[in-house]
Amino acid sequence: MSSITYPMRCASSRRVVRVHKSPLNRGSWVEIDLGALAFNIGQIKSRLKRHTRFMAVLKADAYGHGAVAAARTAVDEGVDWLGVATVEEAIELRSAGIELPILLLGEPPVSAIEHLLEFDITPTAANPDFVYRLAGAAQLQGRKADYHLKVNTGMNRLGVRPAEIVAILQELALLPHVRLAGLFTQFATADIADNPAAHRQLQLFERTVTAVRQAGFDPGIVHAANSAATILMGDAHFDMVRCGIALYGLHPSEATKAYITLKPVMSVYSQVEQVHNISRGEGVSYGLTWHADIECAIVTLPIGYADGVPRIASGKLELLHDGRRFEQVGRITMDQLMVRAMKNDRIEPASTFVMIGEDAGAYLSMDEVARHASTINYEIACGLGQRLERVYLPAERDSRPVG
Repeated sequence: MSSITYPMRCASSRRVVRVHKSPLNRGSWVEIDLGALAFNIGQIKSRLKRHTRFMAVLKADAYGHGAVAAARTAVDEGVDWLGVATVEEAIELRSAGIELPILLLGEPPVSAIEHLLEFDITPTAANPDFVYRLAGAAQLQGRKADYHLKVNTGMNRLGVRPAEIVAILQELALLPHVRLAGLFTQFATADIADNPAAHRQLQLFERTVTAVRQAGFDPGIVHAANSAATILMGDAHFDMVRCGIALYGLHPSEATKAYITLKPVMSVYSQVEQVHNISRGEGVSYGLTWHADIECAIVTLPIGYADGVPRIASGKLELLHDGRRFEQVGRITMDQLMVRAMKNDRIEPASTFVMIGEDAGAYLSMDEVARHASTINYEIACGLGQRLERVYLPAERDSRPVG
């Protein structure tokens, strides 16, 4: 298939580059700057001790950024492990030739165990019954399967209770075809600086690891730190950190912004579909919830809530064009949204608006979009759907095809 070339701006270096987009693209797309991703990995690694491993978390299609492309960049930047949420996500990476160890961060269904063994995927176990089933499948294949055991230190989502862990490990030690390869927990409030609850979880996890060792068990890779804890809680790094949101240049909270510089990896663009003038008093979009207070121009862009633009943010968003902010008006629809301009603004057909990213020195952040939608940047990034083509700007030292 042939492609059309469009000029786009590289967020990491502010230089104009040329990338290729499908001729079937309807005029809205997501740009992924893999150079910024590489930069962020380097920033995070600089905070780690020499012995501390680095897990790049790529669940939810790398938080909407494209798991395979992100994985290849992570491999090039020397990460040690990859983390995903589902078996399908892990198989996608294996099918793309990714050979790094992959941890399934949640306990998978028993029906997926054969796929774990086939594709060399390390599962999380949150209860001993799963480990028994894993051991049985491994025995049938004449092999030993690794697992990481999750400890519930206060998040109260998944995991075994600290008080039960030694008895559970004594029971599981009778199974010769499985091996405890890691012990980990998840913080509930690490994104709040010096939070007492996070420190209580950390202390409980440290006591649990000590109890495991004193009982004669090797806990394998000990890990606890998500992005926030990696940045704010150096004493929680242990043997490995698990970074997700920070890889993509997004801060887990306001508290982390003073401690590390990150470059946003994702930008969102939409090209003008139509421009038309309306008179004072005319309404726009479903329900006619917005009416023009003066004669103005309405710019229609081919991007809507089916693409992940939150409908709840209707009438609150702004978009950039030539470095200026323009007000989004009326209800965001499934496939389009509308922007108000003045009649003399000279908005050309097929010119580009920026919903997230940089334009002529001005910037709109994903955090701002999230605030207007009463949510967090994680949800905005993950919610930008596959109707929005991902266009990749490769890291400069890697010219291989991505995606």
